[in-house]
Amino acid sequence: MNQTGPAAPHAGPDRRLLFVLVGATLLAAVIAVLSKQWCRVNGWEAPGVHIHMCYSDFGQLFGTRGLAEGYFPFYTPLPEDQWMEYPALLAVVAGVSAWFVPGEGTLLERTVTYFDVNAVGALICWLILVIATAYTARGRSKDALMVAVAPGIILTSFLNWDLWAVMLAALGLLLWSRNHPVLAGVVLGLGAAMKLYPLFFFGAILVLCWRAGRLGVFFKSLAAGVLAWLAVNVPFMLTAFDQWSRFYTFSGDREVSFSSLWLAFTWTGWSGEAFSLISNGLFALCCLGIAYLGLSSRHRPRMAQLCLLIVAAFILLGKVYSPQFVMWLIPLVVLARPDWRQFWIWQAVEVYHWGGVWMESARITSDGEFGGGALWIPLWYGSGIVLHMAAVIWICVSVIRDIRDPDRDLVRRSEDPAPPAGVSPVPAPGSHPVLSSGSDAVPAPWYDPSAGILAREPDRFLLPPAGRGSVRTG
Repeated sequence: MNQTGPAAPHAGPDRRLLFVLVGATLLAAVIAVLSKQWCRVNGWEAPGVHIHMCYSDFGQLFGTRGLAEGYFPFYTPLPEDQWMEYPALLAVVAGVSAWFVPGEGTLLERTVTYFDVNAVGALICWLILVIATAYTARGRSKDALMVAVAPGIILTSFLNWDLWAVMLAALGLLLWSRNHPVLAGVVLGLGAAMKLYPLFFFGAILVLCWRAGRLGVFFKSLAAGVLAWLAVNVPFMLTAFDQWSRFYTFSGDREVSFSSLWLAFTWTGWSGEAFSLISNGLFALCCLGIAYLGLSSRHRPRMAQLCLLIVAAFILLGKVYSPQFVMWLIPLVVLARPDWRQFWIWQAVEVYHWGGVWMESARITSDGEFGGGALWIPLWYGSGIVLHMAAVIWICVSVIRDIRDPDRDLVRRSEDPAPPAGVSPVPAPGSHPVLSSGSDAVPAPWYDPSAGILAREPDRFLLPPAGRGSVRTG
């Protein structure tokens, strides 16, 4: 159907913008590699790796998890101290990457090769992430430039394998936005087999499908995700259960670690299991609050908004905030609240926090020799944690206000033309406008580029103040 004027926001990025996004990502990747150059030359030994802020699990785990000897995670029997403490699909990526490392050469030379192989893999994920974000954002495809050059990704892209999970999460959102809920479920299930957090997207899907009275869509998507997760995990569960389960037992038992809120409560002497119980309980309460927000707001929240709130709650309440976790949030922030000024303030805070983490790591691994006991390191580290949490909370509060008042929503406000025939400018409480024609959905205060199969669905279940229970339609 030919469209003019405001309908353009439904198209994806044009070719020129795609070239700009790819070029910016490649340039950012060069900077990311240069930030790790000291370690590529001198190795990944502490405390130098922390002082020069070039630590990478690629370099650290190659020689300590049997990868340098050709052992494959979860497949080869290994001593317990060499078990991979990661989900199955991530371990598979780590193991397959080692196949590309020659057997000859010094350990440092082979470790650098392993780092480079994984850096190439991470770069491919980064490019796919940027392009997927551009297509999901549709009318605001230029916002994907924030993902391409985000300092949080530049600094952490080659730290761990998280970019694989971030890419899968972004592809899941893209597939959902393009009316493929089952395929989206498959990709999110694979993402959860790489890192846990893409699993939380199903919470947002549940709330939106419940509100629209399409729970069948949710269950189909979830079933596809579960099957995808099982396909990756069951073979290792059956053949190497102890190694496979290390990630889950380690996550529950581990003590409070870097940049966690709970560092302020270590004086209690509580065990890692106790902190897990408290953290998980509070996270569950937050999820209930987010669900209520999604079911009680006058206008249906956007998919990216709910996903961001859930993931941010998990990060803020977790027992550890590894530096690369910032990548989980970046594409969600770009899709949920693409305020460039707020984004760059947040990223500046994350860079400040990043530096404090590595200075504290250098002090610890040098037995206090680095810094000579000066107070500037713990002050930097401590203030970085507080500012990082404050910035994430600031973004979450902004998103909640956008949900309550769509006129504040930058995505909806910037794409708010006059409504087409058959759509009321101000929908009645408890309703969701449906176009009377067969045209694509038109941007409006209720517009969500990620709505997918739910875009045309009216609200059928609402909680106060928007409504009370089931809503009659038609």
